[in-house]
Amino acid sequence: MTSASESANLYQQIQQFYDATSGLWEQVWGEHMHHGYYGPTGTHQKERRQAQIDLIEAVLTWGDVTQAKQILDVGCGIGGSTLYLAEKYTAQAVGITLSPVQAKRAAARSQSAGFSLDPNQPEKSPQATFQVANALDTPFDDNQFDFIWSMESGEHMPDKEQFLRECYQLLQPGGIFLMATWCHRPTNTLAGGLTADEQAHLKLIYDLYHLPYVISLPEYGAIARNIGFQSIRTADWSTAVAPFWNLVIDSAINPGVIAGILQAGWPAITGSFALHLMNTGFSRGLVRYGLLCATK
Repeated sequence: MTSASESANLYQQIQQFYDATSGLWEQVWGEHMHHGYYGPTGTHQKERRQAQIDLIEAVLTWGDVTQAKQILDVGCGIGGSTLYLAEKYTAQAVGITLSPVQAKRAAARSQSAGFSLDPNQPEKSPQATFQVANALDTPFDDNQFDFIWSMESGEHMPDKEQFLRECYQLLQPGGIFLMATWCHRPTNTLAGGLTADEQAHLKLIYDLYHLPYVISLPEYGAIARNIGFQSIRTADWSTAVAPFWNLVIDSAINPGVIAGILQAGWPAITGSFALHLMNTGFSRGLVRYGLLCATK
């Protein structure tokens, strides 16, 4: 957990990073700002944007999410998952992000797609709204949502326990919390604690991607149990998503993309340095991709 002043500085860094880089990412990769799914063994070859949609569907299937009416997308980016979930479940969805640029773009995409932005419209039509909000201290009522989705936002949270606690409070009784997040390897195995070299590797990723820290998947499970979540399940999908980083690196080796990185400025430039670190982190088993599903 970080201090209040450190958290405030972190939030500013995250906002500036995504304000600067989201447009370039959308241009190159589209609306989904997360890993792709390449089958359980990570060997299925597929078009990169389809792989990202497949990840959403695979995670939903794993989480056994068959219906939803009131959805919160925590760390919504430019609204890729928010709009997808709203349409899939004919639901009212809210996406939150620290980036005003992302929130504005997500709202524009929602309007262009014909999604209603009027909360008074009939529930039979999908709706999606977006706002700038802190996931650790949201403006929503307790018990407001029956489904909370967090696709690769947990790694940015400076207080993992408070993040899960806030999600628990916002869920309706019986509601589902489903998250996918970057983790480090478990430390409760024969491999022991993180080595100095592993810690140094993670520190570089933290600095370049503006992350406070990451924890292991078993730690997430323990936090969820302590808060009171029920029916907790976890899964390590590192192998299934690992090819993503090689594909991102390949896409960056393009004169147009390089020009876009330079135009986006220092946040995009430093972020591009982390691609190799993420790729090697997966390869050495240090960086893990964890899923957690639980109910209230």
